[in-house]
Amino acid sequence: MEFFTQLAQEAFDSHTPYLLLLVAVAFALSKLSAVDKPRFRAMFFFIAAHLLGLLVTAGFVVAGSDLDAVSRTPTWVFGAVGIVGAAATLLFSVVLPRMRLHTPLIVQDVVVALSMVAAAVAVLSRAGVNLSGLIATSAVFTAILGFSLQDVIGNVAGGLALQVDNSVELGDWITVGDVTGRVVEIRWRHTAVETRDWETVLIPNTVMTKSNVVVLGRRQGQPLQLRRWVRFSVDWRFQPGDVIDVVQGAVRAANISRMAKEPAPNVVLTDMTETYGQYAVRYWLTDLAVDDPTDSEVRACVYFALQRAQMPLAMPAQAIFLTEETHDRKVSKTEKQLARCRRLLDTLPLFSGLSDAERAELASNMRYAPYARGEVMTRQGAEAHWLYLVEEGTASVCVSDGTKEREVAQLQGPCFFGEMSLLTGVVAPSRLP
Repeated sequence: MEFFTQLAQEAFDSHTPYLLLLVAVAFALSKLSAVDKPRFRAMFFFIAAHLLGLLVTAGFVVAGSDLDAVSRTPTWVFGAVGIVGAAATLLFSVVLPRMRLHTPLIVQDVVVALSMVAAAVAVLSRAGVNLSGLIATSAVFTAILGFSLQDVIGNVAGGLALQVDNSVELGDWITVGDVTGRVVEIRWRHTAVETRDWETVLIPNTVMTKSNVVVLGRRQGQPLQLRRWVRFSVDWRFQPGDVIDVVQGAVRAANISRMAKEPAPNVVLTDMTETYGQYAVRYWLTDLAVDDPTDSEVRACVYFALQRAQMPLAMPAQAIFLTEETHDRKVSKTEKQLARCRRLLDTLPLFSGLSDAERAELASNMRYAPYARGEVMTRQGAEAHWLYLVEEGTASVCVSDGTKEREVAQLQGPCFFGEMSLLTGVVAPSRLP
């Protein structure tokens, strides 16, 4: 009975009831997430060591041994550290989350570690332990340890920097070197990144702070989405404008999951080879984890859109055409070009009063000059040498007063312009929109 009485006295002197009450409250209110479990295990270790110290100290006192003072001080230290651990668990796992305040894990660990050290030093000082010699010895030991653990300390400092400045956050998709994946954890030594191949790559924090880290899909004030490029090729039998209109219209009208409506997808001509043009569908992906399946849906949409328009994809081969440029072939090409020019002249009322021979003479002197959208055909004040016949397309007629330009008319092919300019030498600018 004397042993239990002494045990109760030691427990009250060490504030053990408050420690157990605090632990019970923290355990009851915490949901015990994966992050909380390591902290609970460490806290229970210190509590178990404290309770064991109480038993040993009470046993020494009952036995009349002088060793009770030796066991009592570590018991108090373990109790103080346990109280700090329980308070930290209650603060970081219960109170702050309910206030919608989420503290980085590394910051939590640093605060808890420093608080435990401060509590241990306070208890030792109260117990009369002289810490001056210990501090002098630990300074030398710390210097030696610092030199030997430079990489570890660098990783810890890098992890703290990443967490404090929020440059990389949990859930971000990043690219570091040849690794692309989602950040799932930022620890003391490393940052864990889960790739799309079901791998977890542990990147040292020193690499994260010293390398270029690309955060995918993040733009200030904009939703999370990443632009993707889906490339395809179509040969030159089909004009680039027609290919772009067909594919772009089909992709925008398609109901493709995980493809953003704004900005709208678009199609561009990315390269020109000898036998085909290279195009790309550019769209914005809203779920960065599902990139290849969404690209596959876009490719299928492109394929069927081209099939409906009878524009087959370019063959993945190189063809060399050898044609003998004979006199008959030159004559045939010339006749086809002349026939095209004659058809254009026949459609324009300006030349209706000419005879067939006169129109044939004009056709033989016409020059084929194609223009792309937005190119300038002639400018205001340019010396006029030509009469322009528009076979197809739309031309915008603009005039300038020296400060700004305004549109005065639009010409729809087949049409002509420049007849007055050819006679007077004054030319107004004209653009294809």
